[in-house]
Amino acid sequence: MKSESTDEIDRRLLDALQHDASESNQSLAERIGISAPTCLRRIRRLREAGWIEREVAILRHDRVGALLTAVVELSLDRQDAASLDAFEQRVVQEDAVQQCYRVSPGPDFVLIVAMRDMAGYQALAQRLFTSDANVRNVKAFFSVKRAKFEPRVPLPGAN
Repeated sequence: MKSESTDEIDRRLLDALQHDASESNQSLAERIGISAPTCLRRIRRLREAGWIEREVAILRHDRVGALLTAVVELSLDRQDAASLDAFEQRVVQEDAVQQCYRVSPGPDFVLIVAMRDMAGYQALAQRLFTSDANVRNVKAFFSVKRAKFEPRVPLPGAN
């Protein structure tokens, strides 16, 4: 975050939107201590400037039904830039892949994947890991409980 392009009010708005983007403009303006038109203009400017990537609804896992969530570590045989980019491009196309990180040291990638059941995971593993001759090692850790999920990004001076 470039601090020179935002001020304290912008950071407070961004922080509030991360907690609940469905809050009305009027309510948000009152909470931040600015007028509703100013609030609307600032949020529009923050969107246009690329500070807000997108707004989504976060569903409760217990309402959706059974889900199998796995944290998957994997290493590739070849770690040159082209090989890493090619694998990453394939992985991010998969709907079951919720998050994809290149990491170091250790494995080359860590993925967070969610699917309905073990059969879904096996199909995903076949498509992404088994059929790719460059995948050397895969370790999957299956979640037994999600204690916290918070996509919020901490902002300096927002509280």
